Amino acid sequence: MTKKPISKASVDPFDSDSDSETKSNLRHSRTSSAPLNMKPNATPGSAAKNRYKNDFRDSGGLENQSVQELEGYAVYKAEETTKAVHGCLKIAEEIREDATNTLVMLNQQGEQITRTHQTAANIDRDLSMGEKILGSLGGIFSKTWKPKKTRAITGPLITRDDSFIRKGNKQEQMERLGLVGSPKGRSNPRQNNSEPSSALEKVEVEKNKQDDALSDLSNMLDQLKDMAHDMGSELDRQNNALDHLHDDVEELNHRVKGANQRARKLLAN
Repeated sequence: MTKKPISKASVDPFDSDSDSETKSNLRHSRTSSAPLNMKPNATPGSAAKNRYKNDFRDSGGLENQSVQELEGYAVYKAEETTKAVHGCLKIAEEIREDATNTLVMLNQQGEQITRTHQTAANIDRDLSMGEKILGSLGGIFSKTWKPKKTRAITGPLITRDDSFIRKGNKQEQMERLGLVGSPKGRSNPRQNNSEPSSALEKVEVEKNKQDDALSDLSNMLDQLKDMAHDMGSELDRQNNALDHLHDDVEELNHRVKGANQRARKLLAN
């Protein structure tokens, strides 16, 4: 008879039943410990935030959530509200920066109108001297010539609100000297002595941040209101100054034409 070769996979007769079961369990555990197809970014935190964003619509709604889930949801909503308030505060700061640049431009524009009007007043002084010379020319028997003046040249009107200039200069000087430490319009944030441990404490911290940001936003809106009032006052002043400048320029134009006619007549004779 031929002997059958003993297979390596045959069971050892000296092994006990418990050892066989242990080895079988070990093989099963190795097989079940194969790596799962999980996204590297799919952490429990991000998964929870995804549920918070859609208000648990995909998991049965708020009423079917555990207390722990609801606490995390409350903290998430508080943090999102804080971000939204800070976003509003940032927009208000950008608006205030634009308003500040507008005020500076209006100030420069007002100064330019004043300088232009002062130049017109200087032209009036020189033109008056020329008119006197033209009036004295023409001989003894010639008719005395006098310029036709319908109104006096008033020159620039000094109605500028000095506080409009001082306000801008003071703020600019403080910035240049580095006296403005914290961002404009923002208060110093509250300092927490210890890290919040419970959800209620975290929500309370976020509420404090929101209160500080809303207070800063309210102060900034008051500043924007004052700046808008300053803009309106400055525009009214400039409109009034432009009206007077227009009248003076029209008067000078009329007198220059009369002086040119007088000069041409003298040259013709």
